[in-house]
Amino acid sequence: MRPTEDTREGAGTGANGRVELFAAQVGEPELLVDRPRLARGAITLLLVEDDDGDALLVEDQLADGLPRARISRSHTLAEAIAAAEQRVDCVLLDLQLPDATGLAAVAGIRARHPSIPLIVLTGLDDEAAGIAAMEAGAQDYLVKGQVDSGTLARSIRYAISRRHADEADRELLLAQAQAQEVTRLERGLAPRPMITSGSAWVASCSRAGRSRALLGGDFYDAVETSDGGLRLLVGDVCGHGADEAAVGVSLRSAWRALALAGESPELILETLQNVFEHERQIPNLFTTLCTLELNPERDRVKMILAGHPPPVLIDGDAVSPLTRGYGGPPIGLRLGGWNSESFALPPGWVLLLFTDGIIEGRTGEGAERLGEEGLRGLIREYIAAHPAWRERPDAILEALVAQAHELNGKALSDDVAMVLAGAGTRA
Repeated sequence: MRPTEDTREGAGTGANGRVELFAAQVGEPELLVDRPRLARGAITLLLVEDDDGDALLVEDQLADGLPRARISRSHTLAEAIAAAEQRVDCVLLDLQLPDATGLAAVAGIRARHPSIPLIVLTGLDDEAAGIAAMEAGAQDYLVKGQVDSGTLARSIRYAISRRHADEADRELLLAQAQAQEVTRLERGLAPRPMITSGSAWVASCSRAGRSRALLGGDFYDAVETSDGGLRLLVGDVCGHGADEAAVGVSLRSAWRALALAGESPELILETLQNVFEHERQIPNLFTTLCTLELNPERDRVKMILAGHPPPVLIDGDAVSPLTRGYGGPPIGLRLGGWNSESFALPPGWVLLLFTDGIIEGRTGEGAERLGEEGLRGLIREYIAAHPAWRERPDAILEALVAQAHELNGKALSDDVAMVLAGAGTRA
């Protein structure tokens, strides 16, 4: 369920696509922007030096080695910390300042500006201090009077490049960790159905919406209870992101535990409401869902809708909504209870539960959307063209997503979750 229209174009979906998107966002763009500036010498340097003679020597060398560099000067550590609030590509730091000496000067810069490349300037008898400064976070050290303009320019370029590479490596590791977390959440939202007998089959499908690194909150589940009953669930947490996905995982997990314990659908919904209110961290967040309970004989079903589209019943060539009733409000709104409905099922029944991502796509250049009737039309067309479709029910789910994408003219903006269940074994 999408709160706003997503208008960005074409990024990968799934965990691998998200790794690539995270890496692109946090790593390469910075390097691609800064390398041309670095090659042209169009960089900003901050020289922290209280001795006018030493400062003049460094500025002359910079004028030769990096003639297009913009240079500003600070006389104290305090001045340097304030000056570095503006964009600075590299700091040249003397280790003997009026308000800080040695590693204290390095620590002062690093504490306030940890990502700015830093080169320390030492005297002839301070090489040990320069090495210690590198261990404390500086990229390089130079001995005053022992470096020419070319060496100084190369050291600055190297320090900037290495700092960017280090930052990119850290961001990539963070992206990989985030992608691993996304994968864990995806498994929690779309688990493997717990079906043990051969009296029913279940197929499922989960697709992330286009151009979004954030995981959505669509979830589904299917379990068989100890008395032979079959429970099905599909739900949609409004919004996209880790918080919404975590709420979806909590609701799905709670539903599975209660369903396996044999609790009634009405009690399960009340419990999910309490879980949702406890887990919700975003104001006004809500969840829609549909839950079905089939008896052991598989000839009757009890359904509860919480602000969710009704399932589709496939009976031979006939495709119709299981109900045209409203059901009840979404979870999280506290507008009242949920009414269950019971239906007799025809022999050879098939039920499709889905989230609204599959029906909200457009069907052309206008504002018309696919809608529930449009989805049922796609199902009719598919089963008419594929008489043996029950042999591979997963294929109809894949085809429905593909056709919805095609009608929309691009990948669907919202996430899609679907569960397809049928009586007996697959044909």
